[in-house]
Amino acid sequence: MNKLITRTSILWVTALGLFGCNTGTSTQEPQAVAQPPTQPVEQVAPTQPVAQAPTQSSDVQRLLNTRQCPGCNLSGADLQSANLEDANLQGANLQGANLQNADLERANLREANLQQANLRDADLERADLQAANLSNANLQSADLEEANLQNANFQNANLQNADLEDARVQGANFDGANLQGADLEGTNLRR
Repeated sequence: MNKLITRTSILWVTALGLFGCNTGTSTQEPQAVAQPPTQPVEQVAPTQPVAQAPTQSSDVQRLLNTRQCPGCNLSGADLQSANLEDANLQGANLQGANLQNADLERANLREANLQQANLRDADLERADLQAANLSNANLQSADLEEANLQNANFQNANLQNADLEDARVQGANFDGANLQGADLEGTNLRR
């Protein structure tokens, strides 16, 4: 019976030691301390979706829907192959815009900013570009037949193979422009 009591006491001492209770005995054995169970971190879903950047500005949508956008900011807009025939873009900012293959026949681009715009193969026949800024623009193979280019700035523009037949160019600045292969029939480049 003494062996039974001794064994039971040892079991109790060991059990109490496992739970961090002080038994009054000095043992060098590691003691396990009961820890409260950890709560899982709850993931909170955002209450509102993250706003996505619009693929096209409201001005671009307005232009495509109504063809009326005078004074609009269309800087850097992608209007490649857009149908903008008879559009009103007077005074609009189209700096760096992509208008390659766009139909701008009879469009009003008076005083528009088209610096560094890509107008390659664009149809600008009979367009009004009076006092427009087209410096450093790419107008390679563009159709500018009978266009009003009076007082427009084509400084350093690429007009290679462009059709300028019967265009009105009084007061236009062609300094540094590339006119190689351009059709200038009926156009007087003298200032």
